Amino acid sequence: MESAVPVRGLKERWWRVFDMRIGALPLPVYLVLIAVLALMTAHGKLAADLPTGIALVAVGGFTCAELAKRIPWIRHIGATSIFAAFIPSMLVYYKLMPEPITKAVTTFTKQSNFLYLFIAAIIVGSVLSMDRQMLVKGFVRIFIPVMSGSIAAACVGTGVGVLLGLDAKHALFMVVVPIMAGGVGEGALPLSAGYAQILGVEQGPLFAQVLSAVMLGNIAAICCAGLLNYLGTRRPRLTGNGRLTIAQGHDDDVASESKGQSFEFDVSSVAAAGATAIALYLLGVLSHQYFDWPAPVVMLVLVVGAQFFQIVSPRVRGGARFMYGFFSTAVTYPLMFAISVAMTPWGEIVTAFHWVNIVTAVSTVLTLVLTGFFVARWTGMYPVEAAIVNATHSGLGGTGDVAILTAANRMELMPFAQIATRIGGAVTVMVALGVFAYWR
Repeated sequence: MESAVPVRGLKERWWRVFDMRIGALPLPVYLVLIAVLALMTAHGKLAADLPTGIALVAVGGFTCAELAKRIPWIRHIGATSIFAAFIPSMLVYYKLMPEPITKAVTTFTKQSNFLYLFIAAIIVGSVLSMDRQMLVKGFVRIFIPVMSGSIAAACVGTGVGVLLGLDAKHALFMVVVPIMAGGVGEGALPLSAGYAQILGVEQGPLFAQVLSAVMLGNIAAICCAGLLNYLGTRRPRLTGNGRLTIAQGHDDDVASESKGQSFEFDVSSVAAAGATAIALYLLGVLSHQYFDWPAPVVMLVLVVGAQFFQIVSPRVRGGARFMYGFFSTAVTYPLMFAISVAMTPWGEIVTAFHWVNIVTAVSTVLTLVLTGFFVARWTGMYPVEAAIVNATHSGLGGTGDVAILTAANRMELMPFAQIATRIGGAVTVMVALGVFAYWR
C-alpha cells in the first residue's frame, strides 16, 4: 500500500504533462510527431498520404499559432492567423523549409482539397446551429453595411492613392477594386482577364499587379479583425460574441419553436451532420458543372433553406454544432499552414510592399471596416460583428475568410462572410469591368 502512493503520484504528474497542449496536440504526441517526421524526412521516406499529411499540417499549423501566442501585444491583432497564413510561405520562398516537406504538404493539400471540406463543415455547422429567425435577419441586413462600405472604400481608397501620386484609374482598378473582388479564383483572375481583354494586352502582368493588391488587403483585414476582437473584449456592449443581429428583448439564441426539443446527439448524429455537409457541397459542385454557379454560394443557399424550413432534425443539428466546434478548433491552423505552403505566393507579397500601395490598401480596408462598424447600429446589428463581416469582403476568398475569422475568433460568421466575399466580390468584379470598359 505504501508503494502505491508514489506510483500514483508519478502517474498523475505524467497525465498533467500529457494534458499540456500545443494547439490541439498533447505535448508528448507533438514531440513524437516532430521526431518521426524529422526521421522520415532525413531518410527520404516522407509520404504525401492522408495520415502523414495530417501530421505535417497539424504540427506546422499549431507550431505557428503557438509561437504567435508568445509574442506580447501583437497576439491581440491576429498574430496567430498571420503567422500560420504567411510564415510557412516565406520559409518556402527562401528555401528554409526542407523540400520533401514542401512537396508532401503541397501534394496533400491539392489532392485532398480539404479547404472546401473545411468551408462546408463550418458553413453547415454554423448555419444549422443558428436560430432561424436571427439567421434570416442577418442575411437580409448584411447587404447594407457591405454595400455602403464598398462605396465608401472605393472613394476613400482612390482618393488616398491619388494624393500619394497614383493615377486615379490605376488606384481604383489596380489596388482598390482587387481588394474587394473576392480573392484569387473568383476575383483576381476574372478581373485581370477582363482588363486584358478590354485593353488587348497579355493577362500575366495585370494579374501580378492585381494579386499583390489582394494580398495586401488580406493582411490588412486580418490585422483589423484581430483589433476588433480585442475591442470586443474591452467593450462587451459592442459585440454579440459571434452573433450578428441584436435580439429584441432577452437573449434568444434558442428559438421559441425549438423549446422542448432535444439537441442531444451521439456519434451517428455527428456522422449524419458530416454527410449532410458533404451532400450540400456536392450539390453546389454539380450546379457549378452544369450552370457555372459558384459552389459555395449554392451550398450556402441550400443550407439556409434547410434551416429556415426546418428540414434537418434537431438531433442532426446538434451533431452539426459539434462538427462546427471540432473543425473550428482542430482544423483551422493546420489548414492555414497547408494553404500557405501550397498556394500562397510570398514573392507576390514582397513585390506589393511599396509604401504607396500599402497606405492605399490599408485606407481601403479601414474604410470598409469602419463603415460596417458605424452603419451596424442603424440596421440592428452588433458593430464588431458587422465590421468583421465587412473585413472579409477584402479577404483572399475562402482562405482569407478562414484567416480573418480566426483572427477575430468568430468562425460563426462564416455564412455571412461567404456572402460578403462571394456575392460582394462578384458584384464588384461585374461593376468594375463595366466602368473600366467605359473609362478606357
